[in-house]
Amino acid sequence: MRLSRGQILVFLIVALALGSVVPSYAQFRDPAFSQQYNNDPATAADSTEKLFSFKEYFGGLGHKNELKVGTLFAGSAVFIGGNQIYNKQYWKLPIIYAGIGTGLGLGFHYRSQGNSTAAALSFAGAGLVWWGSMMDGVICYKPDDYPSAGKATLYSLLVPGLGQVYNKEYWKVPLYWGMMAAGLHFYSDFSKNFQRFRGIYIDATDSAGTYDGPITADQALYYRNIYRRYRDYALLATCAVYVLQIIDANVFSYMHNFEVNDDLSMSISPTVIMPQFQMASNTLSSPAAGLRIGFSF
Repeated sequence: MRLSRGQILVFLIVALALGSVVPSYAQFRDPAFSQQYNNDPATAADSTEKLFSFKEYFGGLGHKNELKVGTLFAGSAVFIGGNQIYNKQYWKLPIIYAGIGTGLGLGFHYRSQGNSTAAALSFAGAGLVWWGSMMDGVICYKPDDYPSAGKATLYSLLVPGLGQVYNKEYWKVPLYWGMMAAGLHFYSDFSKNFQRFRGIYIDATDSAGTYDGPITADQALYYRNIYRRYRDYALLATCAVYVLQIIDANVFSYMHNFEVNDDLSMSISPTVIMPQFQMASNTLSSPAAGLRIGFSF
């Protein structure tokens, strides 16, 4: 199957987003201030942090250890129902498995009968149940503090803008939704024009020679390429906004307790300036009096 340029761009953007979001359990704020550089090389562990540990994940499902929300999310994306097992909500498992199984079964059944519309809706229903199980796992996960950077990140991954709502930054939601809606609007408009000039180009270059429109094949080819490029740019911009709101939710959840004081103060006090290199140069020099000025903000 040959992928278009737009599909390749979407794949790359989503891969980058997942690559930065899935290991969101690695709360870099803590190790950033606790890392040591003088450890014994013989006993030091590998500096490359594990992105996922099956032992940790299944140990958490057995309630032998606690799981961070990123680890739980990544594992449950493949091992469906892990969220509910970890949260001890076992009664939800039959609903999830029945919903996904029914959607997949009906999808394959309708596809074998040639009903592509019903098959697509059935597969979409199964995907919606899977998405709901992931969202349920994030909602029911109980972190130790608020706001949790992992929950904010995964909320925005599942529903654009929901991470900002979780961080109580409601004013950002219409901005992100507006930018994404604009990107999708331009994508749709450029895609229609691309299809239009593509069809004209095919008709104009048909060996039968039945085309008698006012647009030549060269003009149709030019505009076809232009609108295809604009369509891809619009899709890329929409995906970039989607990734940006995920990063925004993560960063501002970390900075939630960061205090910003509007007061700017200056303090002036007398001080004695000691020579810095007196011992190194083996020369004697007398201290000097001066003023120390400090700014607090």
